[in-house]
Amino acid sequence: MAETAAKQHPFNWVAKDVRGAQIKGKSMAANEAAVRATLRRQGLVPTSIRKQSQLFNPQKKITTEDISIFSRQLATMMAAGIPLVQAFDIVGAGHENPSMQKLIMNIKQDIEGGLTLAEALAKHPMQFDDLFVNLVNAGEQAGALETLLDKVATYKEKTEAIKKKIKKALTYPAAVVGVAVIVTAILLIYVIPQFESLFQGFGADLPTFTRTVVNLSLFVRTKGWIIVGIVAAGVWSFAYFRKRSRAFHRLIDRITLRLPIIGDIMRKAAIARFSRTLSTMFAAGVPLVEALESVAGATGNIVYQEGVLGIREEVATGQRLQRSMEMTDLFPNMVIQMVAVGEESGSLDEMTGKVADFYEAEVDAAVDSLSSLLEPMIMSILGVLVGGLVVAMYLPIFKMGSVI
Repeated sequence: MAETAAKQHPFNWVAKDVRGAQIKGKSMAANEAAVRATLRRQGLVPTSIRKQSQLFNPQKKITTEDISIFSRQLATMMAAGIPLVQAFDIVGAGHENPSMQKLIMNIKQDIEGGLTLAEALAKHPMQFDDLFVNLVNAGEQAGALETLLDKVATYKEKTEAIKKKIKKALTYPAAVVGVAVIVTAILLIYVIPQFESLFQGFGADLPTFTRTVVNLSLFVRTKGWIIVGIVAAGVWSFAYFRKRSRAFHRLIDRITLRLPIIGDIMRKAAIARFSRTLSTMFAAGVPLVEALESVAGATGNIVYQEGVLGIREEVATGQRLQRSMEMTDLFPNMVIQMVAVGEESGSLDEMTGKVADFYEAEVDAAVDSLSSLLEPMIMSILGVLVGGLVVAMYLPIFKMGSVI
């Protein structure tokens, strides 16, 4: 039974509702009979069911954005009073990613088999982390699942917005630098050798700058694979050790926080995620000590993660959250004072929510400023690289013209 459920396929179907109106949709199922049975349970009469070809619809990876959209759709369905199982049918049938459709249908089958939503989600830790599962579990325990799903959806949307902002700030300069490297390589490999053959007929010594560029071109053409190999090995080693070595990961994150401009953005983003996650979990009724464990993993930086775990240990021994945060030396005074007010007034979730709003706005502003700052700087670097090569090639021509 489990083997059959695991081998599901996408089906396109056409059906008629009770009024005779034609409806089209997609479903994940083991076979055509399962699709037909599902449609009839929904009060639909299937007229056409066809298995979707996988040749032109390859399986796509499930992204965090897919999970964020799923959370919002499920929260909306539950708020509208639609039963949970039927909500899964609607959300799954309307999703464009076949992998996400399959995941949603698997969760739905687990729920139909008697599992709670939190238990069903926990079976897919790659897509739903402990924080997500804990919040859903808190909603089910409190009988306020639709409210908690809305909070989860808002949380995922906020955190994804921050990640997109940071990626946007880093992607643009990386893309421009990549283009600069490609253009420079093309000039060195294909264009400069043409000038080199021309210069050989001059019978005169080349300017030092031109000679250097010609030698660089010769090195790239004959031993360029060494450069490519070193770069590839460096990138692979960095990714490998960052993933597998906690000490190396800690070192990189610590260095990142100390970088000018970029470090400030990463610090504000970590504080925003800390505050947003703590606000969401505390509002859901999750005990503070238990909430801090999930909050630590959501900060996105190992320095802050270890700092929050230290805070958790202090709070578990009876220390106030405000005092524990002060001892880490990771949080600005404004954040600590807001937390102190929240603890005193019993509105910690509200105060940390305000902190999250403030720092999310700060990240937006900092990213926009960074983009404005980097654009002219990167264009200048690109101009110097390409322009320098062009000048180096024309220097002998200028020299020869002055002699004439």
